[in-house]
Amino acid sequence: MRTRVQFSFAIAGALALGGVLIVAPAGPATAATGVTLTVVGGALSITVPATAALGTWTNSVAGGTLSTALGQVQVNDARSPAAGSGWVATVISTALTPSGGPTIGAALIGYTVGPITKVGTATYVANNPAAIDGVVAAVTASGITGDNSATWNPTIDVHIPGGIASGVYTGTITHSVA
Repeated sequence: MRTRVQFSFAIAGALALGGVLIVAPAGPATAATGVTLTVVGGALSITVPATAALGTWTNSVAGGTLSTALGQVQVNDARSPAAGSGWVATVISTALTPSGGPTIGAALIGYTVGPITKVGTATYVANNPAAIDGVVAAVTASGITGDNSATWNPTIDVHIPGGIASGVYTGTITHSVA
């Protein structure tokens, strides 16, 4: 009972002070939301220069080799591959064909990978094919753990036969990755 009397007295005392009742503010209300985020595997892709000029050759009776950088080639693997996975970047060339006269066959075109800039965990091997007249491995990745990428700027070696016809030779170098 004593509690009731004190309570009544406290209210009566507050009213006697001018009718002001002071009430302590309540603490902030909080609530939590559990969230989830689903990340799905991306793609395995390759990017290459759209065009490249291999240079100019001064014709000679003996022939020779013209070497030039093709431009940056990059493989991105965002598939979230399983540990130990791999991929192979391949390359093939058509013959280099002038407006008239004999071609420079793709068997006379070589490919040297050069330094590979690596991102992620994988082992990369430069295969450096001497001829790219058929689909051949340029770079092989193995032992992958998670997403990765590799970038290189290959040197294209064109073995030019002696006494070849003057003119502009065109062809296509195609890269793929799987």
